[in-house]
Amino acid sequence: MIKKILNNFQVGVLAVSSFITSIVVLLIIIFLFKEGSGVFSKSLLEDGYVLVVNSRNTVNSIAPKDIKNIFDQKIISWKELGGADSAIQLFSIDDISEYYSEEQIGSDLEYMDTCINNYIVNHPSVLAYFPKKNIAKKFNGKEIKVGTMGLYEFVKGREWLPTARPVVQMGILPLILGTLMVSLGAILLALPFGLVTAIYMAEIAHPVWRRIMKPVIELLAGIPSVVFGFFGLIVIVPMVQKVCHIDVGETALAGSIVLGIMALPTIISIAEDAIRNVPNNMREASLALGATQWQTIRSVVIPYAKSGIWAGIILGVGRAVGETMAVLMVTGNASNMPTTFLQPVRTIPATIAAELGETSAGGLHYSALFALGCVLFLMTMVLNVYVQVALKKKSK
Repeated sequence: MIKKILNNFQVGVLAVSSFITSIVVLLIIIFLFKEGSGVFSKSLLEDGYVLVVNSRNTVNSIAPKDIKNIFDQKIISWKELGGADSAIQLFSIDDISEYYSEEQIGSDLEYMDTCINNYIVNHPSVLAYFPKKNIAKKFNGKEIKVGTMGLYEFVKGREWLPTARPVVQMGILPLILGTLMVSLGAILLALPFGLVTAIYMAEIAHPVWRRIMKPVIELLAGIPSVVFGFFGLIVIVPMVQKVCHIDVGETALAGSIVLGIMALPTIISIAEDAIRNVPNNMREASLALGATQWQTIRSVVIPYAKSGIWAGIILGVGRAVGETMAVLMVTGNASNMPTTFLQPVRTIPATIAAELGETSAGGLHYSALFALGCVLFLMTMVLNVYVQVALKKKSK
């Protein structure tokens, strides 16, 4: 009786622990998506600022992209925005001293609001950008509505400028491509070396040598990523710069090499286990038919262990996709559209790590970084689902 009660208690403890763990993970995911969704509901205008035009201006709203083009002097006329045929005159609070004296503004800036209001009233073509707190009580201008970020613009945008003024630019396509490029390069480098090493350990190496190599390779997986980052910064980056004859060695190629080295232990360990689990009668049947050892490995062992090998590859990619510190140190962190492996790139994990400490909780930049976390979560989830399917296929 006591044994049965104790057994039920143990089962209950395990069930409760599993339930609590599942709930915590679910709550973390909900929190991640809740914070990330804020990027699609907040104005892209800098917090606490307004864009204002003369009350007679017929333009009521301007797209965020057009606002950036205006301040970059790519759009210079209101006619291009559906307004009058007149040149756009930009005005910010930093320009106030050029038009009004210190006496007019006030020694304590007490007349600043009135000066800004008068300037807007007297200049029909003005586009003013200033703090919201400086709007006069009897304001005669018209506030411009700035839209929010759409999902399509967020994913397909090509500029990541979360601190740009007056409107931020938050296109994550360069970050997605940078992440995929570095991860793809890492797996292309790690796959042949990892597979060859796994085959050697499982099929050719002496048992004593295998017992030495196996724990050493698995020990590599426990080395902190910052150590790999230092190695890459001191060794890989100068080597890439010298061999490729480029000005800067912090490139996608350097990141791929470092991540490839980091992914090797995972690929080797899982692939070696999969190859060793191939039944011996499969090998013996092949050899009995006259096949050589290499023909047996190529035509029998590897096809039989294919699912397990792919599982190791995908798990290695999963580590490469989510890696932060090593990538942050060797890829250059330039959020430009990557076209070759010899360019500096920026990945999603590196962006989150580099910028999260500089944001204010609840702001647009803060929400955008959480949205990046959601994108990274979806990418790794797809990889994990693929691994589960591969493993299930292997078991069958």
